Amino acid sequence: MKNKTKSCEPSELVILERCCIVEFKNKADVAVVLKFQSGEPDIYLEAASRSDCESWAVALGEANSESLCNKIQQLQTLIMEIKEERTADEVQQFLPSAQAESLADPKLAGLKKTLCEPKFEFSLGCKDLVAPTRDRKLNTFVQITVVHPGEQNSTRYASTEIVEGTRDPLFLTGVTFPPDYPIYEETKIKLTVYDVKDKSQDTGRASTLVDQKESPRTDIGRSFLGCATFKVGDLVKSKEQQLTLSLRSLDGGKTFGTIEVSFVKMGETEDGEADHITTDVKGQKCALVHECTSPENISSKENLPLLNAVLKNPICKLYRFPTSDNKWMCVREQMSESTLSFHIPKELISLHIKEDMRRNQELKELGELAPHWDNMRNSVITHCDQMLTFYQNMLAELGKHTGSSFKSSCSKGEKTLEFVPINLHLQRMYVHSPRLKDVLYDVITVGAPAAHFQGFKNGGLQKLLNKFEAERRNTGYQCIYYSPENTTKAKEVLSNINHLQPLISSHADLLLNSARQHLPDSLKNSLKMLSETTELFVHAFKDQLIRSALLALYTARPGCVLKKPTVPRSNVEDNSDQPIQDHPVQIKRQDSIPHHSEYDEEEWDRVWANVGKSLNCIIAMVDRLLEKDSPSITKENENDLPPVEHVATNISGDWYEQLYPLTVTLKDCIGEVVTRAKQSMSFVLLQELACSLPQCLMLTLRRDIVFSQALAGLVCGFIIKLHSSLRDPGFLQQLHTVGLIVQYEGLLSTYSEEIGMLEDMAVGISDLQKVMFKITEAKSDDLLPVITGRRGHYVIDIKLPEKMFELLPQEIKEGKLLHVYPILFNVGINEQQTLAERFGDTSLQENVNQENLELLKEYYRLFTEKMPPDCLPHFQEQNDLKRLLENLHQNIHAKKRKNVEIMWLAATICRKLNGIRFTCCKSAKDRTSMSVTLEQCSILRDEHQLHKDFFIRALDCMRSRQTQGALNESDDPETGCLTDNKPTSRHFYPVALLLVSSHLLVVWLILSLALLLAKYQ
Repeated sequence: MKNKTKSCEPSELVILERCCIVEFKNKADVAVVLKFQSGEPDIYLEAASRSDCESWAVALGEANSESLCNKIQQLQTLIMEIKEERTADEVQQFLPSAQAESLADPKLAGLKKTLCEPKFEFSLGCKDLVAPTRDRKLNTFVQITVVHPGEQNSTRYASTEIVEGTRDPLFLTGVTFPPDYPIYEETKIKLTVYDVKDKSQDTGRASTLVDQKESPRTDIGRSFLGCATFKVGDLVKSKEQQLTLSLRSLDGGKTFGTIEVSFVKMGETEDGEADHITTDVKGQKCALVHECTSPENISSKENLPLLNAVLKNPICKLYRFPTSDNKWMCVREQMSESTLSFHIPKELISLHIKEDMRRNQELKELGELAPHWDNMRNSVITHCDQMLTFYQNMLAELGKHTGSSFKSSCSKGEKTLEFVPINLHLQRMYVHSPRLKDVLYDVITVGAPAAHFQGFKNGGLQKLLNKFEAERRNTGYQCIYYSPENTTKAKEVLSNINHLQPLISSHADLLLNSARQHLPDSLKNSLKMLSETTELFVHAFKDQLIRSALLALYTARPGCVLKKPTVPRSNVEDNSDQPIQDHPVQIKRQDSIPHHSEYDEEEWDRVWANVGKSLNCIIAMVDRLLEKDSPSITKENENDLPPVEHVATNISGDWYEQLYPLTVTLKDCIGEVVTRAKQSMSFVLLQELACSLPQCLMLTLRRDIVFSQALAGLVCGFIIKLHSSLRDPGFLQQLHTVGLIVQYEGLLSTYSEEIGMLEDMAVGISDLQKVMFKITEAKSDDLLPVITGRRGHYVIDIKLPEKMFELLPQEIKEGKLLHVYPILFNVGINEQQTLAERFGDTSLQENVNQENLELLKEYYRLFTEKMPPDCLPHFQEQNDLKRLLENLHQNIHAKKRKNVEIMWLAATICRKLNGIRFTCCKSAKDRTSMSVTLEQCSILRDEHQLHKDFFIRALDCMRSRQTQGALNESDDPETGCLTDNKPTSRHFYPVALLLVSSHLLVVWLILSLALLLAKYQ
C-alpha cells in the first residue's frame, strides 16, 4: 500500500489469502472491499477513478496462488502439446483430394502450390462475452495464432476487425490461408479475444503481430478476455462444419463466453445448395452461407500452370457481408506478386542490346563516307557503344536479383532497378452472392511508370521530347533533318528487311525441295508462300523516303565531293537560283533531301523492278513444269503464258535443275535491294543520332525505362484477363475482332515532381499502342511470355497449355495479332493537387484526359461497327454505354476540382467493355489502396446489393492492416517502407489561421515554397 505520492516506498503490505473481492454496485463509488474467510477485518480500497477501480478489481481477482498454479499447469500442457513428436504417417493433409505423404524428414511437407483456391478458410463470431467489469461496452477483436505440429513455437497469423459496443460480436473479416501455407489436420489454431480500450492505439499496433512469439502478457490499450484452441481436422471433419468453443482464461478455469468457428468452402458445391446459419446482425436475421457455388470460368484446374507462371506469393483475405435482402455474400480478396516484374524488363533489355548491336553494325557497313560524315559516324558509334555497355551491365544486374518478385517503393530510386515497375500486383476480388452468378473483379495496381532515378528537374518525357524536337527544327546542325515520322518509317523498313529477307530465302529453299522430290501440290503451296512474301517485300520498299535517302547517301560519298567541290554558304541573304541541295558538303541544316545532277534516280527503279521480274520467271517456270506434268492441259494454254526471258525451252529435265538458277537470281536481286535499302535507312538514322548527341540517346534510354515498366504491367493484365475470360466466346471474338481496351486510372497530382511523373506516364502508356499480342500453344512447361520485335513495334507471344489453347477461336490459333488500346485518365486527389488547383497549373491533366477521351470514343466506334450488338451481355444496353460516355465527356470538360467522377465513369465503361483495369499513383501504396478498396465496396453495393448500413464497415474491413495475414510490415506493398510512409507536407499549416491576415498568407506561401524547393533540390 502506498500513500498519495506514487514514487514513495510501500507503506503497508497486505497478504491476499483466502479472500474475495467485493465491488460496490453504485456507479458513483470507486472502491472495492477485500473480505477474508479467516474473519479478519475487511479492507476498503478506494481508487482514483472508476476505470482504475475496475482494473484493480480484475487484478486482485487474479492475484491468488490457486490461479497462478492453474496458469502454470495450463502453460505446461501447451508446451507439451507443441513439443509432442509425431510420426510421418500420422500427419494428414486436410484437403479431401490430398493424401498423407511419406515423409523422411521429421518436418512436415507442404501442399503443392496452386493459385486456384486458398487452402483453408473460416469465419468467426462470439456470443455471451463476459466483460471484466459490469456495464463495460466491449470493443472486441480476435487474434488468430497458428501452432504448427512438430515445431516448438507459435505464430501470430492474423486478426479480425474490431467490433464495437456488443457482447455478441459477429466479425465480417474471416481467416484464410493461402495455397502455399503449411497447414494440416494436426495443425492447431488458437483464438484469443481481446477487449480494446483505445481503438486507434490498437489499430496502429495490430499490424506488428506477425511472426512474433506468443506472449500471454496483456498489452497496453487492450485486455485479455479469453482464448480457445481447436485442431484443423476437428473443424473440417465436423458434421456441421462448425465448432462452438468456450473462451477460457489462461489457466483454463473461468469461462468468458463462446466463440463459433464456421468452415467456409467457396467454389466446391456444384448444385448451389449450401448450409446456412442464422445470425442476428444489428437486429437483422441473415443466413450465413458456408459453401459457395463456383463459376465455370473461375476455378478451372487446367488454367493453374499459366497462373503459377506469372503470379506468386498470394495474400488472401476473406469477408462476409450482409445484403439488402438479409442474406450473406462471401467475398475473397487476393493480392499476388507477378514474376513479370523482372521477366519483362530482362526480355526488353535483351532486345535493346540486339537492336543496338545491329544498328552499330549497319552504321559501320555504310561504306566509305566523306570526312565530315565519317567523323559524325565515328562519334555516333562511340556514344552508342557506351550506351550498349550500359544496357549489358543493367541486364547482368537484373540477372543477379533474388528475393521478392516486386520492386518496393523504397527501391524506386535505385539505378539497377530502373526498368522494373514499382509494386506491380494483381488485386482480385471474388464475389459470391445469393441468386447471382459468381464474379471476379481484377485490378492491376502498379506505381506510375516513370524514370525516378533520372529525376524530374527538367520535366518528364512529354516536355523533354517536345523541347528536343523544337531544338532540332530551329537550330542549325551539321546534318540533314528528318521528321520523326520519317525516322520511324526508316526503322520500320529496316525491321521489314530483317524479317522478310530470311522468309523469302526459306520459302525459296522449300520450293527447291518440293521440286527435288517432284511433288506438284507441295510445289504449288511453296510458290504461293514465296509469291506472297515477295510481294510484301516489294511493297515495303515502295516509298519515296528510300529514294531520297539514297540520293542523300550518294552526296555523302567521297567521290561526289571530289567531283563537285563547293564552299558552304555564309551569307544567308544569298538569293542564287541554284538550290542549296546542290552543295553536298553544306554543313547547315537542310529542311529537305538534296538533289544531285549526276545521280541516276532510275537505277533504284531498275534494281527494285528486277525482284518482280525474277519472281515472274519462277512463276512461269513452275506453271510450265506443272503443265508438262499434267496431261490434261492442252497446248493452247501455252500461248496464254507470258513470255519469260532467260527461261530454258527444254522442260524435260529435272525440276530442281530448272528452278535452281531462277531462285539464285531472285535471291541476288533481293540481296541487292536489301543492301541499298539498309544503307540508305541507316544513313537516315545516322542523321537522327548525329543531330543531338548525347541528348537523343538519353531520351531513348528514358523512354525505354518508362516503356519497360508500362509493358510489364500490360502483359500481366493481359494474361490475367485471358485466363479469367477464356471460356467466354464473346470476349474471345472481341479480342481478335477489335482488341482490348486497357484503362489506366492515374492519381498523380500536377504539382512538383509528380508533373514529370505524369508526363513520363502519358508517353509510356501511349507507346503501348504499338504493342501487339500473339497466342501460341506451349511446347514445354515454360509458360513465360516471349517478346520479339524492335523499338516501336513489339509482339508479345503468350504461351498457353494445350487444353487452354484448344478453347481459342481459329483466328487466334492461326496466329492473328491482337491489338490493345491503352487509355489514361488522371485525377489528382492529394493535398498537393489542392495547391496545384489553387495556385498552379492543371492543363497537363486536362489535356491528357481530353486526348484519351477521344481514343476511348474511337474504340467504342470500332466496337459498334465490328461486333454484333448481342455478342456480349454487357453490350445489351448500348444506350447505357452511350450515356456513360456522354457523362464522361461532360465531366472531363467541366472545370471541377478533384473530379473523381471521371475515375468512376471511366472504370465503369472499362468493365462494361471487357477491358483491363489499372490503378496507379506515385508508388501504388496509399492513394492506390484507397481507390481500389472504395471501388470494390462500390461494386458490392451497386452490383451485389451490399446492405447500405454496412458500406462504411465493409470499407473499414478492407482498409484495415490488422487482417492481412502473414505479411511483414516492411514488405507490405500497400504501405512500403516505414520511412517512406511519413507525411510529406508537414509545413502546410492550418488555413484557418491564415485567413486572419493577408500578410500571413503571403508569408505562408513564401515559407512553403522555400521548404518545397529545399526538399526537392
